[in-house]
Amino acid sequence: MTVISILAAQPEYVAQAKLLAQRWQLDFAEQVDSGLVLWLDGQGLHLKTLDDLKMGTVQVDFASDAMAWRRQHGGGKNEAVAKAVGMKPGFKPQVLDATAGLGRDAFILASLGCQVTMLERVNAVAALLEDGLQRAANDPELSQWLPQRLKLLPASALDTLSAWEGEVPDVVYLDPMFPHRKKAALVKKEMRLFQLLLGPDLDADALLTPALCLAKKRVVVKRPSGAPYLNNQKPSLEMQGKANRFDIYLR
Repeated sequence: MTVISILAAQPEYVAQAKLLAQRWQLDFAEQVDSGLVLWLDGQGLHLKTLDDLKMGTVQVDFASDAMAWRRQHGGGKNEAVAKAVGMKPGFKPQVLDATAGLGRDAFILASLGCQVTMLERVNAVAALLEDGLQRAANDPELSQWLPQRLKLLPASALDTLSAWEGEVPDVVYLDPMFPHRKKAALVKKEMRLFQLLLGPDLDADALLTPALCLAKKRVVVKRPSGAPYLNNQKPSLEMQGKANRFDIYLR
């Protein structure tokens, strides 16, 4: 994993950037000329690379137009992820998203009424998620429900799944980073930046067994189409989409 620094876009953000660096055990830098950084400005915290400014930035923005469109037009309870976790009339599962990433699937499930806890072990990514949650808590519409349904726990999935002390989740959701090899798979800037930051999840296979031991009803694994099963273990069900599939392990 790449070590990155937090930079302030303007002098007025320096104090906040230093506090964030302390909270997340990251470096604060006055100036960096290359590599990945967390960039703090008036719109919040962003992940960017100084080596290719054309790539833009990645931010957790639950109030974005794209997320609003997906909530309003993405299919609701008919969304693939909603079906995969077993949502049905009268049942909104408690979900532990053990590999939260940018939190998009977790947010959609929360928007449909699920109680979702996100785990994220990489401090830089957890900082982005917390920034997104804090800004969403100030949004007139999202603040009415999101803080009650979507939580962040900065912790290692491997450690936490094996020593879970909270209410047992109905579903454990896994979406580990997959080592893309084809250039076509690197089109999206967030995937490219996350690959630079995280690399592949080399210990992803080890998550399946503790996830199966913890979940009440099912474990759902999101995989690229054509990717091998996690830990080479065939699921109970498969839901195939155009670019991804959901492997469902029933308990």
